[in-house]
Amino acid sequence: MNHPEIFRRRLQIVAAALIVVSVFLVVRLATIQFQLDPEALAYFQGQTRQYRRLVEYLPTRGQIYDRDGELFAVNQLQYAIGANPPLITDKVGAARQLAAALNGDELAIYEALTSDRPWVQIARPVSAAVGQAVQDLGIFGVEISPIPSRAYPQGMLGAQVIGFVGGDQRGNFGVEGAYQRELAGESLVEEESAIPFEISALAAPRHGRDLVLTLDRDVQFLAEAELMRAIDVTGAERGTILIMNPRTGAILAMANFPSYDPNIYYEVDNPRLFQNAAISEQYEPGSVFKIVTLAAGIEEGVILPGSTYNDQASMECGGITIWNWDRASHGLIDMTQVMVQSLNVGTATVAREMGPTRFYRMVKAFGFGEPTRVDLQGEAAGTVPMPGDTIWQESQICTNSFGQGIAVTPLQMLTAVNAIANDGLMMQPHVVHQIIDGKTVYTTQPSPMGRPVSSQTARMIRDMLVQTVQYGTPDAQVPGYTIAGKTGTAQIPIPGGYEQDKSIVSFVGFLPADDPQVSILIKLDRPREYWGSVVAAPIFAHLVERLVILLEIPPDSVRLQLASQGGILEAVDR
Repeated sequence: MNHPEIFRRRLQIVAAALIVVSVFLVVRLATIQFQLDPEALAYFQGQTRQYRRLVEYLPTRGQIYDRDGELFAVNQLQYAIGANPPLITDKVGAARQLAAALNGDELAIYEALTSDRPWVQIARPVSAAVGQAVQDLGIFGVEISPIPSRAYPQGMLGAQVIGFVGGDQRGNFGVEGAYQRELAGESLVEEESAIPFEISALAAPRHGRDLVLTLDRDVQFLAEAELMRAIDVTGAERGTILIMNPRTGAILAMANFPSYDPNIYYEVDNPRLFQNAAISEQYEPGSVFKIVTLAAGIEEGVILPGSTYNDQASMECGGITIWNWDRASHGLIDMTQVMVQSLNVGTATVAREMGPTRFYRMVKAFGFGEPTRVDLQGEAAGTVPMPGDTIWQESQICTNSFGQGIAVTPLQMLTAVNAIANDGLMMQPHVVHQIIDGKTVYTTQPSPMGRPVSSQTARMIRDMLVQTVQYGTPDAQVPGYTIAGKTGTAQIPIPGGYEQDKSIVSFVGFLPADDPQVSILIKLDRPREYWGSVVAAPIFAHLVERLVILLEIPPDSVRLQLASQGGILEAVDR
């Protein structure tokens, strides 16, 4: 064998040996590199996880507008300040700078920055100005994250209708609470790296829908201004003014005193201020309820406006004596004068003649004892004792007939009277006119709740209410306009009876009487004067004098002139 042949064979052997050794080394290296024991593997996975966190991408909350596009609720940005301690080198200097910018505790911030956690929260929420000041520090490892918050540019105006958004980003009370789902949208939660260089997928939450209310900012302002004036003039402790369109059920204004500023809701000591008294506070309505009783008597065929009875100042009913408010006997008198002179004996006579079955059936038909289901949070149902209930007594059919011993909310009372204004058709009250979802607009359509009385009955009661204002409550008249309305003076129940010398006064009315475009309820608790005709009627007139200008409701003479000339007068679409 020659030397070259020997050399080639030796070279092949060496090459094979090197290949075997190389394979062995690769296998051994892989074993050493990747075969971790369970504890080491768990540690490795834990270290990876601690640099990740769940992040909630919040949607933009829908805004709230009045009927004409004026903002009632708008979004603004506040900021959260966080930090990644492993990325901050000069922790002492960073703590000093952050404490100065945040007006915070330097030691607490330093302790947060020296934490062994990958991410810590330093402050939340802070204003845009403070957030910018922190941003300007340029500290590597410090994060400034925007967080949404709610602002109410109208301040206290309509506060109890609007509600507020709490720190948990949930709506409370008013439309903020009732329409929480629509306004809030849907957030998106994703796992995200706490390391700023690692890129996360783009999130896409479903943003909230905007609301356009039936409220008119100018009308709401007028209602609140007139209510404050009434509180000052009469010395009343509390009060409510409601303004509606009786044809559609749209609420144009809903004012209560006392109220609050939703921008600083957290400073409110008495949570009762958050409640909307127009829908949540029950009271005995007094004589305004005579509208319901006489309408029921006509609808049931028991009386007509000209039907008469012999009024003797008092009557016995279920073991108690019913008296007229003036304790006077009025002799032979018709039902129109019962309304005009507000005679308790007259309505008690009608209710007793109807009997419990028919009387309470009509009371229920007008919506009493049930919530109106207005689109607001916190509505009360009212209280209507019925035959068979443990608290019902035989005398109550008489006392209920003039609004005593029965409890209603202001909205229930005005909704019932709206049926008289609207030819017997009772409309669903509502405060949201439109819901806007991007380019899609959902518009609320007027919705009937029922027809408690016929159009003929409604017109008869309407004529009786016109005479009531003309001859019984002249202080409620407004020059140039025919008003239909009724006063109420209700005692205030307390354990064992009623308060002495204190009352709840009210006035409910609508205009123009022959073509009602607006209805109003005024309610004042414990004014200095006792009677509704003295207290509430002049306030109604003062309000209407300004309201007809705002709503551009022409005087009767102008409407009649246009009608005689064949002109078309557009109704106020509000």
